[in-house]
Amino acid sequence: MHSLHQLWMKTYLRMKRLVSAQAVPLGLSPGQPKILEFLAEYGEHEQKDIADYCEIEPATVGNILWRMETAGLVTRRNRPNNRRSLYVSLTPKGAEMANILQGIFAAAEAQITAGLTAEERDTLFQLLTKCLQNGKGNRA
Repeated sequence: MHSLHQLWMKTYLRMKRLVSAQAVPLGLSPGQPKILEFLAEYGEHEQKDIADYCEIEPATVGNILWRMETAGLVTRRNRPNNRRSLYVSLTPKGAEMANILQGIFAAAEAQITAGLTAEERDTLFQLLTKCLQNGKGNRA
C-alpha cells in the first residue's frame, strides 16, 4: 500500500489534526501544546532545552514562547548565576492548560491505537523509541 515514510507522515499528521482540533479552540497555536507538555513533565528549563526536546528551531521557540508569555501560560526569566539564558516555567494558567492537554493527547492516542492490544501498543512504543534514537543527531 504505502511506503513506511508515507505511513509515518500520515500517522503523524492524523495525530496532529486530532490534537489541533481541540487545542486551537483553547487558544493554542502550533508548537504550544508540546511545549506545555514538556514543561509540565520536566519543570523549568532553558529555552534551548525546550527547542532540542520539542524538535523546534531555537528562533521559532523564542517566538512561540513570546506568544505563550503574552497569553499568561509561561514566564521567562534569567537566573542570577546565568544571565545569558532564559529559563521558562509554567504559570498556574499554563499548568491548568497542560493538564487539559494531557486528556487531549490521551484521547488522540487512544483513537490512533484503537484495535491494538496492550502488548501491541507497548511494542509500538518500543519500536518508535528505537527509531527516534536512531535518528538522533541527524536533525534536518
